[in-house]
Amino acid sequence: MSYEKVTFASGDVSLIGNLYLPENATQSSPAPGVAVAGTWTSVKELMANRYAQRLAERGIAALSFDFTGFGESEGEPRDVESPARKIADIHHAVTFLTEHPAIDQNKVGALGICAAAMYMADNTSNDPRVKSLALVAPWLHDAAICQDAYGGAEAVASRIKTATQSRTHYEETGEVDYVPVVSATDPTAAMPFEIDFYLNPERGGIPAWPNRFALMSWSDWLTYDAIALAPQINQPTLLVHSEEAAIPEGAHRFYAGLTGPKSIFWTQGTQFDFYDQEPQVTIASDTAAAHFHRTLV
Repeated sequence: MSYEKVTFASGDVSLIGNLYLPENATQSSPAPGVAVAGTWTSVKELMANRYAQRLAERGIAALSFDFTGFGESEGEPRDVESPARKIADIHHAVTFLTEHPAIDQNKVGALGICAAAMYMADNTSNDPRVKSLALVAPWLHDAAICQDAYGGAEAVASRIKTATQSRTHYEETGEVDYVPVVSATDPTAAMPFEIDFYLNPERGGIPAWPNRFALMSWSDWLTYDAIALAPQINQPTLLVHSEEAAIPEGAHRFYAGLTGPKSIFWTQGTQFDFYDQEPQVTIASDTAAAHFHRTLV
């Protein structure tokens, strides 16, 4: 396997990514390629790099990258969880893969971990260049699931109101209102819990990830419907999940709605185990790679 840092355009913004190529992937012998992305607010160093490298070790070229406004990539405002902006970035990441000389443009897939499952699914639903989709520990929600996850209809409405006010503040002043993504002590955090993955510097609490959530993000996040995408996806789709992980109900309902070839692999582990722990990462990587070899090669 080899690795190189790459730059590609998403509209008028330059995105930074890491391209992992399997051994012997060349212009004369191109490999299948997969775009990889991770959790909401994440940078590529949190989990996308890990899965991209694992795929390359298993014979699949893989691109991890920072979305617009995140990590090393350009774009303003920073650290805003915008489904539409991220889906557009994924579309351009697929373009990069189809144009790379060491990647077979007819054998391109997508892998989404946690929240990126929604965004990869959305792009796949209207991008025929994506021939295969794999979702690991997928966070897949609609309005009903958001109400269950965020404390009911009134709590959701309150967050949306806060987001609207924050958006107005940004448009008037250029200032972004941030709270922590994760905090064990700040009740305003997007996830006001003790989550070791995000707070442990040996895991996800790294300098490249600023642990900040733009309040204006709540409205787009909470009104996004990923479950409705399933009937629009005809490409072979794999889900790897656990009943102990986040919102398995969303995975069940999304899977039921898929109309194309589909498979679901249930294993064990918490949501955060799938980001960097064993055996979950190896199980998910092996299962996804096998899926891509079946459906792309």
